[in-house]
Amino acid sequence: MKEFSPTMRVDVFVSDWKAAASLEIPEEEREREIYGKAWEAYLDGDYGFGLWLWHECDRLTNNFGGNVREVTRVLGPGRYFGFSHRKAVALEVPIERIYRPRKGDMSTPRTDAFVLPHYQVLCVYLARAMAGDPKAKALYEIAIGELEDRRRTDPFLHHYETFRDLLARTSGAGGAAPPPAAPAAPPASGPPAKPRSRRSLPKA
Repeated sequence: MKEFSPTMRVDVFVSDWKAAASLEIPEEEREREIYGKAWEAYLDGDYGFGLWLWHECDRLTNNFGGNVREVTRVLGPGRYFGFSHRKAVALEVPIERIYRPRKGDMSTPRTDAFVLPHYQVLCVYLARAMAGDPKAKALYEIAIGELEDRRRTDPFLHHYETFRDLLARTSGAGGAAPPPAAPAAPPASGPPAKPRSRRSLPKA
């Protein structure tokens, strides 16, 4: 792992790539091009881009009604951000840098903070808790208390439930037990891939 960039820095790069993308090419081709650049940065060892890829995959999955084949068609073969990728990223996120706004909190996150969707925060805390991290276990128990309030309004929560069920299925005994199973979308499976060292991309 070379680095783990904060999500705000990743968003700056993605915004630059979107601004530079030609408007003359079809929208799906533009998305594939931007996703490909983030994929290269992730494989280069920058796990921060993995968080963006993770959410982008889930956004497209929601848009296509859960049709993973259609998502793969847009992203390109072998680029679906599956469970093995998600687990690797979740275990690397520095939980002390996750920004969790509280009700009535008017403060802004630090520039090195990770501003994640609630479902990704749950996945990160759960993966770390089941790996034996006591702080993550306590944070997970607090965060899970908000789950029912968000279930009806958050279309991404079923991706957390899929992650939770797959993590429970692939983990041995020990660690934090996941909450009772709930209906989930089809497993977000993808080709197991571990980020490997590649040449650094130019930081434009």
